[in-house]
Amino acid sequence: MGFQDLSKQQKTVSRILVNALKREQLAHAYLLEGPKGTGKRQAASLLAQAYFCQNKDRENIEPCQKCVNCRRILSGNHPDLVWVKPDGQSIKKEQVSNLLKEFSYRGVESIKKFFVIEEADKLTTQAANSLLKFIEEPYSQTIAILITEHAHQLLDTIVSRCQVLTFIPLSKERIAEQLMGKGISEPLANLGAALTNDIDEAADYCGDEWFAKARQLVIQLMEGIMGKSHSPLLMVYDQFLPHFDDIRKMDIALDFILYWLRDVLSIHLENEKDIVYIDQIDLLKNQALKSSMQQVTGRMTAVLAAKKRLGANVNLQSVMEQLVLRLQGGSHHAV
Repeated sequence: MGFQDLSKQQKTVSRILVNALKREQLAHAYLLEGPKGTGKRQAASLLAQAYFCQNKDRENIEPCQKCVNCRRILSGNHPDLVWVKPDGQSIKKEQVSNLLKEFSYRGVESIKKFFVIEEADKLTTQAANSLLKFIEEPYSQTIAILITEHAHQLLDTIVSRCQVLTFIPLSKERIAEQLMGKGISEPLANLGAALTNDIDEAADYCGDEWFAKARQLVIQLMEGIMGKSHSPLLMVYDQFLPHFDDIRKMDIALDFILYWLRDVLSIHLENEKDIVYIDQIDLLKNQALKSSMQQVTGRMTAVLAAKKRLGANVNLQSVMEQLVLRLQGGSHHAV
């Protein structure tokens, strides 16, 4: 990743860091906060590369990715870059104390030092207070990066002494584009992007054969419910329930059904650019012709009610039986 890549995902964050590098005015401490999967860890690594790169200058602050420092940072072996992660459920005082003790000495290869604390919200009170002392009186040419998804759980005194960079969720279009760049088909990429804002999680989903089969079963079910081509309940018993055999999987199935209905609604609203099941456009249009907007929104409400019942630990079979009956209600009447 370079700053141009970062700019595509986090334009404001990239601009702030690039300007600071060009002016040689990096803050001594940054807090990278935002949802999971928004590129915080990659941005920290990129900034470390730019800080240590032997070939960059004010005119071109992009790390070269080729020098010894860049390569060692990418491999996780740079002696003056330290990553701190939770030890179990928390980041303990000893971890921070050892880090600061190590960094109180001259850098191994230069006076520059750089450390990253992941999941900084898991700092114990004692660890947070130790870190606060450093942030208040930083060592020369040492950069601290704190990463968190829960900035509100950090001490206000720590937050106030960091430059806060907020990472926004990636757009579904951007996630789908990145997934397709990994060789994932557009239909699966669209569904993965709809399901999560975390690019890594989306890639894991799309790479799982279960995911592709789940998508096909939902299409088959919705074709049966709204097209009457087969018995939906029989299909639920024979194929659907065995595949979606726990609450987490069934919740995904209900999300898939909701996306399908939202696609039908998008066709009613002439908003085809937002369609998730893009390879099923003809079937979706056919179903839109046979359903009013009121019917479609009613079915979406039924799916949301099913998700609520699922959250109350109602039997999976009971949830699906009731949902299929509600989705079938009036589905065969043309508008």
